[in-house]
Amino acid sequence: MTHDVIILGAGAAGLFCAATAAARGRRVVVLDHAEKPGKKILISGGGRCNFTNLHTAPDRYLSENPHFARSALSRYTPADFLALVEAHGIAWHEKTLGQLFCDGSARQIVDMLLDECARGGAQVRCNSPIGAVRHADGLFHVAAGEGSFAAPSLVIATGGPAIPKIGATGFAYDLARQFGLKVVQPRPALVPLTLPPEAALFRELSGIAAPVEAACGKARFAEAALFTHRGLSGPAILQVSSYWQRGEAVRIDFVPGRRGDWLLEAKRQRPRAGLRSVLAEALPERLATALVEQIGLPGEMGNLPDKALRAAQDRLRAWEFQPNGSEGYAKAEVTAGGISTAELSQRTMEARKVPGLYAIGEAVDVTGWLGGYNFQWAWASAHAAGLAA
Repeated sequence: MTHDVIILGAGAAGLFCAATAAARGRRVVVLDHAEKPGKKILISGGGRCNFTNLHTAPDRYLSENPHFARSALSRYTPADFLALVEAHGIAWHEKTLGQLFCDGSARQIVDMLLDECARGGAQVRCNSPIGAVRHADGLFHVAAGEGSFAAPSLVIATGGPAIPKIGATGFAYDLARQFGLKVVQPRPALVPLTLPPEAALFRELSGIAAPVEAACGKARFAEAALFTHRGLSGPAILQVSSYWQRGEAVRIDFVPGRRGDWLLEAKRQRPRAGLRSVLAEALPERLATALVEQIGLPGEMGNLPDKALRAAQDRLRAWEFQPNGSEGYAKAEVTAGGISTAELSQRTMEARKVPGLYAIGEAVDVTGWLGGYNFQWAWASAHAAGLAA
C-alpha cells in the first residue's frame, strides 16, 4: 500500500479534499491527466474566481434528490471557506447577489489549495493520465502515467464533460459504472440556448442585452439576458438553461419593473407617441423595434385599443421562446446530472455499495445556480469526503 487516499482529479473538489484528508494525517496522492492543477478555477469568474456565494442554500441546487446536498453544505459553509481565503491574505469583494470574487487573480485560489495540500504532505501529480482502475484485496489500484498506486480509499473528483477545451471528460461516469453505480443522464447546464431559424429576427439582435426576468417551469431568474447570433445567453438565460428540457418554452418578461396597465397609462400621458418609442424607454432601441415588429401595433398610442395594449402588455411580460437546443458542453459552465446521489452517503460522499469509494464535486448529480454555488458544493462535498476517507 503506497497511500491512504488516492484522489482522481486536481480541480477544486479534488485539491480541497486532498488538503482536508492530509490535515488528518492521511497519506494522499492526487492524480490528474492535465499538465497543471486547477485549470477550471483559473478561467472562472473572468479570471478572478467567483469562489463562493453568501446565499448558498440547498434549494439553489438541482438534483434528483433535492435534499442530498443539505448535509455537506451545512457542515462546510461559505463563511468557512471565506475564513480560509482570509487566512491566506487573499483580498476579495462581493460583486452582486452574494457572489464573492478575488480582488486579484483566480491563481490565488489555486495557490492557496496547493499550499494547503503541501502543508499536510499531500502529493499532487499532474501529467498522469489515468489507466486501469481496479479493486482487489481491500485496496484500489490505479495505474497513472508511469506509476501505479494503491490505497484503501479512492475519491472520484474528475468533474463532468463541460468545457472540453481544458480537458474535461466523462471519465467519472465510466468509472462509476465500472463499480456498479448508477449515473443520472448528464447534460450541459448554465449554457446558452439556441433558437430555430424562424426566430431569425431575434438572432439579428446579437450583442444586445437587457435586464429581464426569465422563466422555465417554476424556475425564475431576474438578471440580464443577451441576444447572440445563435440564440439567447446572459446570466438569466444560463440560470434557466439548467431547468430547461428540450421541447419546453422559455418565457421572458422584458419589462420586469412595469406592473399594472402601464401601456394604458402611457397612452393617456403620451397619446401622440408610438409603441416603439414607449418601449424604447425601458429597453434598448433595437430590441424595442424588434418586439414592436412582432406585436404589430403601428400608429400613435392614442389610436390603439385598450384591449390590444393589454394583450401587448401580457406578451411583453411572458414572451415565449422555443429553443431548439443549447450550445452544448463546449459553452456550458457545468454539467447537470452525474453520479446518482442515491448511490452515496450524504454525510461522507462514500458509495454505499463500494466501501472506500467516494465521489465529490461536479461528478455528482448536484448542480448549483450560477454565481459561486458550484464552487461551494465542491468545497463542501470535498470537505465531507476528506473527513471520512
